[in-house]
Amino acid sequence: MDTLRRLLFALAVFLTASAAFSLWRGGQPGYGLMNFLRGEKPGQEAAFTAPPAPRLNLDDVKVLSLMNDEFARLSAAVLPSVVSVTTKTVRRGQTAWHPFFGLVSGRPQVIPGLGSGAIISKEGHVVTNYHVIADVSEVMVTTNDNKKHPARILGAHRERDIALLKIESDRRDFPALTFANSDQAKVGQIVFAVGNPFGLSGTVTQGIISARDRHLSDSQMDYLQTDTVINPGNSGGPLVNIRGEIIGVNVAIYRGDENVRAWQGVGLAVPANDARSVVDAIIVQSKGGGQTPQGVGYLGLELSSDAVAIDARLGTSRVGAFVTDLDPSSPALAAGIVPGDVITALNGRPFGTPRELLAAIRQLVPGQQANLTVFREGRLVEVPVMVGQRPDAP
Repeated sequence: MDTLRRLLFALAVFLTASAAFSLWRGGQPGYGLMNFLRGEKPGQEAAFTAPPAPRLNLDDVKVLSLMNDEFARLSAAVLPSVVSVTTKTVRRGQTAWHPFFGLVSGRPQVIPGLGSGAIISKEGHVVTNYHVIADVSEVMVTTNDNKKHPARILGAHRERDIALLKIESDRRDFPALTFANSDQAKVGQIVFAVGNPFGLSGTVTQGIISARDRHLSDSQMDYLQTDTVINPGNSGGPLVNIRGEIIGVNVAIYRGDENVRAWQGVGLAVPANDARSVVDAIIVQSKGGGQTPQGVGYLGLELSSDAVAIDARLGTSRVGAFVTDLDPSSPALAAGIVPGDVITALNGRPFGTPRELLAAIRQLVPGQQANLTVFREGRLVEVPVMVGQRPDAP
């Protein structure tokens, strides 16, 4: 009985103290017993003082401020010309034997696809990658204003991975981009990749041209290497320079680990000059003036990137391309070209750089005969060679 009285007395004292404490705290929110035990007074709050101004003003970072505005202006100019390319591929359902119904076909399978593209004419011509539209059943283009249009495939070039689409619309004022001269692209130049990575439309990333083709050879296509962020869905989108011109068409990302599909700092783009040559040929073919090129001329040459100066008194071009190596079983090797030869002309036409010579070789039609002017052992010789079909680049 005494124990019960002691408990009731202790409870009464606790309740009385709690009531007195509540009256004393003055109804201050957030103030409790632990605050009281720490010696804090009611109404004492943690201080928070925001700085009145940023650490730097625009006069302190004038160059960065100008770059900031210019990058935004360039993005605003380019984005209306970049489109999202969505595709559908219909595959027949698998056929299986049913004990009661015999051969039964399953439902067709619809496989969606996603890529990017750039409008290059006021009539709505769109350049993209061949692999974006290869073997698809339907192509739709979504413009930057979120309007969807059906599109038809005018033509494509598998080796160069370039395709040309035409938006099905009566509109004749599409915002279009122009091609730059990719032969003038230099390592270190600022570029922007624009596209729809993972379906996120209107994405702009900025970087530089990290490298040009590693080897000057006509056995594989040259690419521009860039550190702009390129992810799945960027394929076919433009790589633009600071003038808003297409310097390349984004085609792939490097994957050192096949299990990693995210950006690793190395992206590849088809040079604008290669893309433009395919587009021009497709447009000519669509007007009935020829056929879309399905092969690329190939001689199997590997050249030094530096041009060789030739004595003008020899009566030939002042510039030559030094042959460093040849592909085994290549047409050039079969014709008698050897490492150390200096090529000065193709079919009688001089060139300015070894890169221009390779571009001219790729324009040749496989199966036709070409003639190389070669400087060898102090004299000029003419070497006829049969143009081959370029093997697929690895």
